[in-house]
Amino acid sequence: MSNADIQARIMTVLKPYVRNEAAFNEATLDTHLLKDLEINSARLVDVLLGFEDEFEVEIDDEDADVVQTLGDVVGLVASKIES
Repeated sequence: MSNADIQARIMTVLKPYVRNEAAFNEATLDTHLLKDLEINSARLVDVLLGFEDEFEVEIDDEDADVVQTLGDVVGLVASKIES
């Protein structure tokens, strides 16, 4: 699966949690999940669970701690799929 495919599926998971639609519509790999997309930090757990379900991977606490940008998520999911 290409990184572009991964990103598209990630965006689908993120959409219900995003409060800044304009930033979402112009998201790049540098887009910050909390600051730019204004995803509530309390909902981040739900977002991560959504990624696990969507890609059938497990994201442990150490991995979750480093996820800040869309690019972080794409890289993490890509590495989990390849393993």
